Amino acid sequence: MRVLFFFLLFATSLFAFRFEIINQKPANGKSALIKFPKEQGITYEDISIGKRHFKIFQNPLKSDEYYALLPFSYYDKPATKEIVIYYKKRAKQEKKILFIKLIAGKYKKETIHVDSSKVNPKAPAVKKRIAKEYKEAMRIYHTVTDRSYLREPFILPLQSKITSEFGKARVYNGSLKGYHSGTDFRAKVGTPIVAANDGKVVLVKNRFYSGGTVILDHGEGIYTCYFHMSKFDVSEGAVVKRGEKLGLSGKSGRVTGPHLHFAARVDGVQVDPLQLITLLNNNLLKEDKQ
Repeated sequence: MRVLFFFLLFATSLFAFRFEIINQKPANGKSALIKFPKEQGITYEDISIGKRHFKIFQNPLKSDEYYALLPFSYYDKPATKEIVIYYKKRAKQEKKILFIKLIAGKYKKETIHVDSSKVNPKAPAVKKRIAKEYKEAMRIYHTVTDRSYLREPFILPLQSKITSEFGKARVYNGSLKGYHSGTDFRAKVGTPIVAANDGKVVLVKNRFYSGGTVILDHGEGIYTCYFHMSKFDVSEGAVVKRGEKLGLSGKSGRVTGPHLHFAARVDGVQVDPLQLITLLNNNLLKEDKQ
């Protein structure tokens, strides 16, 4: 992961605008991070990539640092992306333009056989249920909570073998149906699943595709998701701690067997969960050793 440092001097003053880009060449489905030091006379606002805007937040562990997460969709095409940083310098509106090169992820393809009723359901009641669940989830994922629950690095929801990585093209029963939107962990039915970090439980539900589902809001647009569970030990509205038991793994929803599907969203964009937590752990949630 490459890190690029910038130090821009304005010719008209001694004012300096500093920032740091981590993962300057992300692949589709991955995330980048921009950090800003606290500067006298400057107020950070947000960042735009095309029509999308991402808020700039204070680092939850450092009062003298700010950050913005830049998630890129799996469906984004390789291109040079223009990044516009909006801020105020001594109450005057300013902006800075920089560029990030989005590259193509080298994702593999896998074939999966599941119950035909889960591939292309035609029953009106089922289609209505799927649409309702999708709308409900999108409303959650596009909600950016201003507070952060994060105080420590992320952990994995269980210690087990990864059976399918994020980004694999999925062919269900001979028909291409998109891509693998998370990371699958081997887990027999009844394996305890824990929270990857502190957060608020915003959904506990048995859904058509994802089965037994728990979604955690970690604040500031960051969500983690736990699918195909067989039992819940938390309820909506509860605030949980890192490592707290959420429930048990299972084989509910569209599955070939028991496992945990672990996923992540940033500002509504589905991203590689393991790359995201590594990015955050190494660059945002890592306290400086004195």
